[in-house]
Amino acid sequence: MKKLVIAYSGGLDTSYCAVSLSKEYDVHAVSVNTGGFTQDEIKHIESNAYKMGVTTYKNIDAVATFYQKVVKYLIYGNVLKNNSYPLSVSAERIIQAIEIIEYAKSIDAEYIAHGSTGAGNDQVRFDMIFQTLAPGIKIITPIRDEKLTRQQEIDYLKENGIDMSWEKAKYSVNKGLWGTSVGGEETLTSEKPLPSEAYPSQLEKEGEEKVTLTFKEGEFVALNGEANVPEVNIEKLNTIASAYAIGRDIHVGDTIVGIKGRVGFEAAAALITIKAHHLLEKHTLTKWQLQHKEYLSSFYGMHLHEGQYLDPVMRNIEAFLQSSQDKVTGDVTVTLKPYHFSLDGITSAHDLMSAKFGSYGEENRAWTADDAKGFIKIVGNQNKIYQQVNS
Repeated sequence: MKKLVIAYSGGLDTSYCAVSLSKEYDVHAVSVNTGGFTQDEIKHIESNAYKMGVTTYKNIDAVATFYQKVVKYLIYGNVLKNNSYPLSVSAERIIQAIEIIEYAKSIDAEYIAHGSTGAGNDQVRFDMIFQTLAPGIKIITPIRDEKLTRQQEIDYLKENGIDMSWEKAKYSVNKGLWGTSVGGEETLTSEKPLPSEAYPSQLEKEGEEKVTLTFKEGEFVALNGEANVPEVNIEKLNTIASAYAIGRDIHVGDTIVGIKGRVGFEAAAALITIKAHHLLEKHTLTKWQLQHKEYLSSFYGMHLHEGQYLDPVMRNIEAFLQSSQDKVTGDVTVTLKPYHFSLDGITSAHDLMSAKFGSYGEENRAWTADDAKGFIKIVGNQNKIYQQVNS
């Protein structure tokens, strides 16, 4: 039997793929942990995979890889798609696809399969990564190709002795390091919000709590004075902030396949980290650095969402973002409150808001009144010429 690797999540779609493909191929299941999985959950997925008839199961821990290759640059760029969504799931899928195809190559698999339908973004992300990194490995997608309904998949599994509870949850929840997506019937239309109970974290704390995020050259290196690797700091911040039910929103955007999509998300740590980092940048970067970072970061997020991670332009933008972080070092204080947070302020040796050079609206120390008058005359010269010529 020919060797096939399947991207296995343990859900209905990938379970159908595992059972049906095991009749024809030597199936090796693999899942990639980019955050959000407990060890018990991983063991449960492994147990179910073997019930589906796979030859082997492997879980790849890619949390650190996810941070180093993607999340780090999303923080550097303060990336929020459509000014709201931190690319929680779309960013994960890129790393998952890369890890899975590299695993397939390492065991000399001739085929690779995933359970995406023909109506979403993930099929594009997986196929593009697979085709680019291993053009010789054939991609198989039973759910997409056969246009299967959920009930058809359930009936097939029961016919093959897999009689498990496949009741569709009212809400689809996908947890990861950089946030959790939430889908339900309310997100299929335009007018309804998700109810509070749909979100994975509920309000547990009242009042206010201050936290301090320490950044070194743009990286989140300590929380409340306790140093750790950034991905651990993100997880710890999420635990603290989720108790205040912070980070809820609904993202509306354009899918890769050309239709509008709507999805709820909860991303407390991602939103706090991005906003805190951006505040520190406002104090430590020049106005031209901030301006050029803004549009390059927007392109970076858009290309990542569209599955274009392997295009060399992404490495070019990453190099720019990395170089922009040289002076982004300091502490940011944030106040957590029920359902929201506020940015208090920063301390940094590189703070450009220095009283040494003057206080905005109060006192100038670096120029004279005559200097100001001459500057204003010159800076307004172009507009004066235009108005006089065209009046």
